[in-house]
Amino acid sequence: MNATPSPKPAAKTPAKAPGKRAPVKSARRRSREAAVQGLYQWLLTGEDVGAITALGREQDGYAKLDVKHYDALLGGCVNEAADLDAILSRHVDRKTTELSPIEHAILMIGAYELKHCVDIPYRVAINEAVELAKAFGGTDGHKYVNGVLDRAAGDLRPAEVAAKR
Repeated sequence: MNATPSPKPAAKTPAKAPGKRAPVKSARRRSREAAVQGLYQWLLTGEDVGAITALGREQDGYAKLDVKHYDALLGGCVNEAADLDAILSRHVDRKTTELSPIEHAILMIGAYELKHCVDIPYRVAINEAVELAKAFGGTDGHKYVNGVLDRAAGDLRPAEVAAKR
């Protein structure tokens, strides 16, 4: 008896509930995303941050950014690149110049926010960097970003970290 296997049923994709929309991104999250793209460009080309910012202002969606936060992140990370890399170098497993440029940019933003944006809880700064790594980074890059920034938070915000642990 020759039985032919029956074909597997097609996998069902979850149906989108009617009237449901994708979650709206906050202006700060959009600012971080734009800053990652600008830092990535800067890390690869060394282009002037003013030119990168001007190009960013021409992109669709610029009006939805928290422009002040975007400018602070992009300009601050470029201006403090050596200091941020020194902070990160204590917690990475290789030279920061050997990191993926996208993960390097995300780590710089996370370190900058931990250092300067004390109005943002350290766990939120780390989580936002992890979300950026999930969106833009490699397969497991978000795990690496989480570990590095968690250790850096201990250096940059020792009292806040100690209070949470």
